Amino acid sequence: MHISMNELKSALQRCFQASEYFVGNYEDASNMVLWLEKHGLDGLQELLNALPYIKIDSDKPLSTVIYEDKTSAVINSHGRSALNCIAAAVDLAHAKALETGIATITVHNCHNRKFILKALTDCGRRGISVVAYWKNQGSSVTEHTAAIKANARYPSYSQALTNLHTDGDDLQSLTIVCSSRVDLTSSLQNSYGNRKAYHISARQVEENKTQSVNQGIDITEALWEDINRIGAGILVENSLLSSLGAG
Repeated sequence: MHISMNELKSALQRCFQASEYFVGNYEDASNMVLWLEKHGLDGLQELLNALPYIKIDSDKPLSTVIYEDKTSAVINSHGRSALNCIAAAVDLAHAKALETGIATITVHNCHNRKFILKALTDCGRRGISVVAYWKNQGSSVTEHTAAIKANARYPSYSQALTNLHTDGDDLQSLTIVCSSRVDLTSSLQNSYGNRKAYHISARQVEENKTQSVNQGIDITEALWEDINRIGAGILVENSLLSSLGAG
């Protein structure tokens, strides 16, 4: 089915609000999903992967900083989705880079990490260059990296299958490098150990947005129903009292 971006954004906000995301966080989460989808980076597929878990995020501890100095920090997100924790990690990297020139933030126990691209874009548009790198464990290990230059409008993104082996310490981790002095860039090579590597340039990301703005968004009926079913949790049952309180 075909819907407008405004329809999807409203439904997503209700969905995340009903999942007990804090005020502001549910708006950020909605924008992260929309950003990926609008720019041809499979935001709805990432959301589909996240939906079975988003309601239990509220039962998990908030992210905690387990180490910090002037140029770095290590954060434990306690198994939360990037949808409701990763923007704060990027903001911390941004603040440290403004003060010291370069900063490295490592985030552990965070899933749906591809949603970081929206936060990276916001950081780049504020005049700070940033790179993110993470690995996903499936039948094989997949590497991912994204980068944006200072004052750029759009990031680049790369993904590659690898022959890497990983242990539990590598799972659900993400590294952010942020600089106010150097334009950072990243890509994954087609080389020994890397298979099916592909790279989407910042220009391609921009072109994808132009196309989606003109055409709207396609979504499966099943996913649309799931989003609205979860979002219905914030609606109150119709009654005389609720009608009087509706203004």
